[in-house]
Amino acid sequence: MNSSNKYTKHFLILSVLLIVFLFLNISLGSVSIPFKDIFKSLTGGIASKDSWQTIIVNFRLPKAITAIMVGSGLSICGLLMQTLFRNPLAGPFVLGISSGASLGVALLILGSSVFGGAFLLAGFSNWALAIAASIGAFLVLSAVIIAANRVRNTMSILIIGLMFGSLTSAVISVLAYFSEAEQIQQYMFWSFGSLGNLTWTELSVFAIIYIIGILSTFAVIKPLNSFLLGENYAKSLGINIKKSRNIILLITSLLTGVITAFSGPIAFVGLAIPHIAKMLFSTSNHKILIPATALIGAIVLLICDSIAQLPTSEFTLPINAITSLFGAPVVIWLLIRKKKIYV
Repeated sequence: MNSSNKYTKHFLILSVLLIVFLFLNISLGSVSIPFKDIFKSLTGGIASKDSWQTIIVNFRLPKAITAIMVGSGLSICGLLMQTLFRNPLAGPFVLGISSGASLGVALLILGSSVFGGAFLLAGFSNWALAIAASIGAFLVLSAVIIAANRVRNTMSILIIGLMFGSLTSAVISVLAYFSEAEQIQQYMFWSFGSLGNLTWTELSVFAIIYIIGILSTFAVIKPLNSFLLGENYAKSLGINIKKSRNIILLITSLLTGVITAFSGPIAFVGLAIPHIAKMLFSTSNHKILIPATALIGAIVLLICDSIAQLPTSEFTLPINAITSLFGAPVVIWLLIRKKKIYV
């Protein structure tokens, strides 16, 4: 079997799995809904019960779409960072963008002890949380881009990003020290990550920024492939290193920022999924890896969200905990089995 046929087969299998786990995800929850009613509702019909129709359209479908966008978006960000820094441990959060978003939310929720009660009241609004996270992410992004244009070594950008992350974590710790228990609890719940709090309006805003970010990745396929062999090789191909680097940083920051703003910081996915994609497809060509990583990331987060829902229970476990508990052993097993890591 030649490589193109092999890739086509892999993509077909992943597409089928995505559809299967999408339906499974929507069917699970405290209320059990038959597959035929889900299919009917998603294809323009109406479920047998009005309550089922409301649950599917207003709650479970937005949550499933959010899982797909978050899983694929974080996975692609992880791939871009691992390629840019040529570091298998790089992920979407190494630039400090997620930490900046967390600082914005911390100032909103925990800052009421320092800045007054208005912050605490605003903290209960989804839009307020998203805007605060976006502002925090944008400020760190601006600082990283400015720093990136002042240093020549790509590794220096990685260190600067990690330093921004440490700095924001320190500020959050200080805010938490002066905060009430209720405020700390609210911030902790946000930091656990959540896929199920978005309305269709919020999801539409999320989707527009997500689509812009995903489509932009296809414009940097050639620079990404050339970066695998080093910056000197990329220069020999006529790649503008600084411009390409800034575009990759901007795409990663845009996707990471909007995902953290609407869903909170979700661990593991961005770090591990690119490695799974590389092992399954045995290629370093980003023309193949970008869609492969997106599909696998979406499937994995749908599976994790299905596990987190605790079928037949009204409780939902933190998605952050499930992604690491479910995903880390899978990656360890794959690495032991393959005995090789692809960078």
